[in-house]
Amino acid sequence: VVCLVAYHIFFMLFVWSYWKTIFTLPMNPSKEFHLSYSDKESLEREPRGESQQEVLRRAAKDLPIYTRTMSGAIRYCDRCHLVKPDRCHHCSVCDKCILKMDHHCPWVNNCVGFSNYKFFLLFLAYSLLYCLFIAATDLQYFIKFWTNGLPDTQAKFHIMFLFFAAAMFSVSLSSLFGYHCWLVSKNKSTLEVFRAPIFRHRTDKNGFSLGFSKNLRQVFGDEKKYWLLPVFSSLGDGCSFPTCLVNQDPEQASTPGGLNSSSKNENHLFPAKPLRDSQSHLLTDTPPWSETTAKAEKGKVGMSNPALTMENET
Repeated sequence: VVCLVAYHIFFMLFVWSYWKTIFTLPMNPSKEFHLSYSDKESLEREPRGESQQEVLRRAAKDLPIYTRTMSGAIRYCDRCHLVKPDRCHHCSVCDKCILKMDHHCPWVNNCVGFSNYKFFLLFLAYSLLYCLFIAATDLQYFIKFWTNGLPDTQAKFHIMFLFFAAAMFSVSLSSLFGYHCWLVSKNKSTLEVFRAPIFRHRTDKNGFSLGFSKNLRQVFGDEKKYWLLPVFSSLGDGCSFPTCLVNQDPEQASTPGGLNSSSKNENHLFPAKPLRDSQSHLLTDTPPWSETTAKAEKGKVGMSNPALTMENET
């Protein structure tokens, strides 16, 4: 009875997560990343080169983007006519830009990205558990098959086939699931493993890693009761992501509050553009500052930005 209940639970979760992975539409960049009509006209009139980059820099001035192309240019999609958010890529199969794109999976006929990455992980996990469960419960009959302990019927072939299929799928799924668990722990996507994100100052393969705990929460959310269920609980909006401390953007003249001129020579400064409110709590576990707390901390270099507590962790 226990085995039968466990079988139905694994099967139900497997089908549920597989369904969500397939039918959850990948999220596209919000309207603020699309160029206005005047910007599109300006971009078409200008010759390729620095003049086009100037148009894109104006369009991306107030957008929370920190990554660049290999040449240091603004990441722009000429098919979707938008400034690409960080970790966003254009899928040639879907023919649209996908937020935090990991890969296009032919097995689910869908792009795996920000909107369904958690479902994809749960699909791998429950598929692996399902195959292990089948292999474990079939093992005793498989042993009897080789010791001639089973009746001589056609069911002998079915038992052998079932065990081999479950065992082989378990091996392949364990390697794939283990790989994606490593990606989650490092806060990377499959595309970012093959090509590390390029920030304004340099290439940084761990630029989005906030530490194991916060990396995990970014995918599965803060509510642990939803972690094992195929319901969306990932943090953020998919358009902006908290990062490690990176050098200040030289294009912006403003300096973050609390950083004096002597701190400009330090190796790491927090980006001048603010992160989205939905992401800010990942950078610190401390409650918001009150006015008295801010006065007490006045004079400490960099401490007016709670995100600077990330420096020791990363």
